[in-house]
Amino acid sequence: MKSILPIVKAELLSLHRDENGQDLVEYALVAALIGLGSVTGMKTLSNYISNAFTTVGSALVSSV
Repeated sequence: MKSILPIVKAELLSLHRDENGQDLVEYALVAALIGLGSVTGMKTLSNYISNAFTTVGSALVSSV
């Protein structure tokens, strides 16, 4: 059993130093930030569009 411990320790240390999956996490974080920014921007944009339609609708009703 004692002969397995150095092998396991070496494997765990190599996994700790391995950075193969790091790019995927970074891309996921960037995608999440872009999604959050898009949702926030769409909420603001929807308020402006709603106000524009309300203004146009009121102008049409008052002119008839």
